[in-house]
Amino acid sequence: MTVRELEPKVLWNHFENLNSVPRPSKKEERIRQFMVDFGKSLNHETIVDKIGNVIIKKPATAGMENRETVILQGHIDMVHQKNSDTTFDFDKQGIESYIDGEWVKAKGTTLGADNGMGVAAAMSLLSSNDISHPTLECLFTIDEETGMTGAMHLDGSLLTGKILLNLDTEDDDEFSVGCAGGIDTNTAYKYTPVEVKPDFTAFKIKLSGLKGGHSGMDIHLGRGNANLIMNRLIYEATEKFYIRICDLEGGSLRNAIPRESIATVVVPQSEQENFKNFFKIMVNTIKDEYSVNEPDMLFEIEPVDLPPFSVGTEDQVKILSAIYTTPNAVWKMSEKIDGLVETSSSLAKVVIRDGAFTTQSLQRSMIESGKKDIANAIRLTYELIGAEVVQGGEYPGWAPNPSSKILKVLEKKYKEMFNENPKVQACHAGLECGILGEHLPDCDMISFGPTIKNPHSPDEKVNIKSVQKFWNFLLEVLKDTPVKNTNN
Repeated sequence: MTVRELEPKVLWNHFENLNSVPRPSKKEERIRQFMVDFGKSLNHETIVDKIGNVIIKKPATAGMENRETVILQGHIDMVHQKNSDTTFDFDKQGIESYIDGEWVKAKGTTLGADNGMGVAAAMSLLSSNDISHPTLECLFTIDEETGMTGAMHLDGSLLTGKILLNLDTEDDDEFSVGCAGGIDTNTAYKYTPVEVKPDFTAFKIKLSGLKGGHSGMDIHLGRGNANLIMNRLIYEATEKFYIRICDLEGGSLRNAIPRESIATVVVPQSEQENFKNFFKIMVNTIKDEYSVNEPDMLFEIEPVDLPPFSVGTEDQVKILSAIYTTPNAVWKMSEKIDGLVETSSSLAKVVIRDGAFTTQSLQRSMIESGKKDIANAIRLTYELIGAEVVQGGEYPGWAPNPSSKILKVLEKKYKEMFNENPKVQACHAGLECGILGEHLPDCDMISFGPTIKNPHSPDEKVNIKSVQKFWNFLLEVLKDTPVKNTNN
């Protein structure tokens, strides 16, 4: 069986159609045109706002004209990540999905279920002829994954709906009613490369096999951060050997826990055997510490040609110290919502090369004061070594609305359909609802979706049964949306 043959076929086929179009963040030209062509092919009103979001509107079906207009919202960009041994051109190739038992996965890359499943569900409703629904305004935003640019610059005047269903939550028994805000911290430190002496030996060290994942939703799971682990190994080596970094690169995307790091280091020839023995001992120590959460962690070391330059002694001390003391993972748990991460940070990317040491990290918090606190901690860490620090891309959190009418509709419908109560909670991720609420202040919002595991990593997968559950639930919710308030 192929993915296109799964039920509901209409949704899976739209998902596969989406996956045939490259759609990396900030390169949405092709997927935007795809969505515009889709809307126009159905003779629906199709709008592209100034920033590039696509809005497709569909009138209510017979008998549903008196219901509140519903905005169905999802983002059309996706995180592009692949395994290091996978040959794949995200700018030219479509995602290759396949069925693996109860899941749909991709061959060596991210799947794009985040947020392709939500977008495909909206497309399925837009293309339907036999589904009862109120007036729909389907909002497809751009650049959610690398800055929420589409949500930030949305022209709210183009939408009239009073209910917004964000289809971007990753557990089919959960409703999200709040989310974390975030801020990016980028740092840059210049160092003067020093010449490597000929009596040194160079080694390439590679760390791979980590789970990675979403730096908000997965930050509390104790997964390894490749940047911190590599830094620890090199730092420990400097206490025993005259080791110098020539270049290093770890991580790739600002919102993903880094899975891999590769470094080139040099040690005196007289110390190379002792260094290799130390490497084996240190690797075993680290792997033992992470044996439960990172069973596939892999370290590799091999001799390479001697590079011409390395980082100098004083600069290397500053660099290793800054990385070592960078706040990372959970900073504070919520005191008001049990089990919820309130504030966190993830050191997403580190590069040391050609006289420049740069980092990218993302700080998140459910509260604005917490976001400021953790952002200050990161900024001051790097300013202490003389690095330039730029903080931006800030977006607000989404405060829960305990009197939400649409939440009550969804809770009631969920219990009727599945004979259990859903989990209603806020999530430690940057949903667009916080920003959209600023443009649509009178909108009642909630987020839900099918079960997706390991988003933002090549291990991303979506549960097949949960897609059917999500789809059936969405259809029932649309049948039972509130009647318009005629007293206005």
